[in-house]
Amino acid sequence: MNDANLQKNQPETSPIDFEFDKQHIWHPYTSMTQALPTFGVVSAKGCELTLDDGKVLVDGTSSWWACVHGYSHPAILDTMQQQLSTLSHVMFGGITHQPAVELSKKLVGITSPNLTKVFLADSGSIAVEVALKMALQYWQGRNQPQKQRILTVKCGYHGDTFAAMSVCDPEGGMHTMFGDSVTQHEFVSAPQSGFDEPLLSHDLDEMRAKLISQHSEIAAVIIEPILQGAGGMRFYSPQYLVELRKLCDEFNVLLILDEIATGFGRTGKLFAYEHSTIDGQSVEADILCVGKALTGGYISLAVTMCSDEVAQGISDSPAGVFMHGPTFMGNPLACAAACASLDLLAQGDWQDQVRHIERQMKIELKDAIDYQEVKDVRVLGAIGVIEMNSTVNTAELQQEFVDLGVWIRPFSNLIYIMPPFVITSAQLTKLTSAMKRVAKGITAGNKETGFISHG
Repeated sequence: MNDANLQKNQPETSPIDFEFDKQHIWHPYTSMTQALPTFGVVSAKGCELTLDDGKVLVDGTSSWWACVHGYSHPAILDTMQQQLSTLSHVMFGGITHQPAVELSKKLVGITSPNLTKVFLADSGSIAVEVALKMALQYWQGRNQPQKQRILTVKCGYHGDTFAAMSVCDPEGGMHTMFGDSVTQHEFVSAPQSGFDEPLLSHDLDEMRAKLISQHSEIAAVIIEPILQGAGGMRFYSPQYLVELRKLCDEFNVLLILDEIATGFGRTGKLFAYEHSTIDGQSVEADILCVGKALTGGYISLAVTMCSDEVAQGISDSPAGVFMHGPTFMGNPLACAAACASLDLLAQGDWQDQVRHIERQMKIELKDAIDYQEVKDVRVLGAIGVIEMNSTVNTAELQQEFVDLGVWIRPFSNLIYIMPPFVITSAQLTKLTSAMKRVAKGITAGNKETGFISHG
C-alpha cells in the first residue's frame, strides 16, 4: 500500500478544542485556574508521539512508565481487535472467560511460586486498596483482629485513592493536604543504602524497633521494591528487601510488594524483587501488586496476587469471602491485551533491550553530574534520572522539551526518563541530550518554582 492510500485510509479527526480543554477538563495534578499547558497528541507509533501541529516527539515516559513495547504494536492491537469483536466486557461475578484464565495462568507462572491466587483489578491504586484489605481481613481470619495498622517507609508512593494515600509519604508526598482525613499508619525512614552499595548497618533499625514495639497491631509492611518511584526516583539496596522479609517473618507480619511501577522488566529484572535473593531464591511477597506495563500500556488493568495462606486466612474470616468487586474487574479486553503483552516479553529480547538502554544512559548522562545545579545522576535498567538541587518549573521545562523534539515530564526536582524498551539508540540519545541541555540551563533564578507536579 502506497503512502497516498495510507493517507486516504486514515480516519479524519476534528481539531482539538484547546480552549474547551482549558476551561472544562481537569488534567492530573494540575489547577483549573492556573492550568499547565497541554499538548495535543493525534497519533502514536513505536516510540514517537505526533502532535496536532505535525511535530513528532520521542516519548521518554512510556506514558507514565507503562508502554514498554511502544505504541501501535500489531500483536497487541490484533489481539485487542479480535477480543473486542467477541467479548469486550462482561461482569466477573459468577462468570469467567478465557482471557482472565489465560492471564492468571501466565502470572502464576512468572511470579514467585507462593503467589497462587489472582485478583484482577482495574487500576494500580485499586490493586493497592485490594492488597491492604487482604492484609486486614487475613488477620481477622487468624483471630488477630487487632492487627489493623500498616507499616511502611517514607518517600513511598502507592496511589491516589484514600487507602493508597494513607501509605504514601506523609510529609513530603503529594497527599499531605489530606492530613487526618486518611487512616493514620506507621512510617519509618526510607532506605538509605544505594543500589550498588552495601547495606548500611543501621538502615533497618527504625523498622526493627517499630516491629518490636507494635507488631501485635501491625498487619503488613508495604514497600516498592528497589525503586521508590513517584516519591523521588530513589534506588535502594536489594539487601534491604532481604532483611525486611526476614523481619516480617520474625514478627509475624505480612509483606506487600508494590511492583506497579517496577514490574515487567523496568529495572532489568522481570520483577524488581528478583534483585533480592535469599539462598539463591528471590524474596517472596505475601501479597504482590502489578499494573502499568501489565497490558503494555494499552488499556488499564492491575492485579493483586497473594499466597494460599493469605487466601485461606481471608476465607476463614467472619465474612467468609473477600469483600471487594470492581465493576470492570477481569475485563476481557484488558486481559487479552495483557496476555499479548506478556507473550511479547516471553518471546522477545527485552533483557538485552533494557541492558542496552542502561549502558547507553550511563554513558550519556554521566557528565551531567558536573553541572552546577545537578545534585545526582543515577541509572537503573530503563530508568534514567537527573536530580536537581531545587524544584523545577514543570510548565517551562515541558515547553523546552517539546521544542527539543522529546516528551519528558519532570516533577519536583527530577528530570527523568523511562523510555519504551524498543527505543532506538538514536532516539535515546535525543532524550539524554535534551535532559542534559535543559539541566545545564537551569539556574536558581529563572526556573525554580514552588509548584510540584507528579509524573
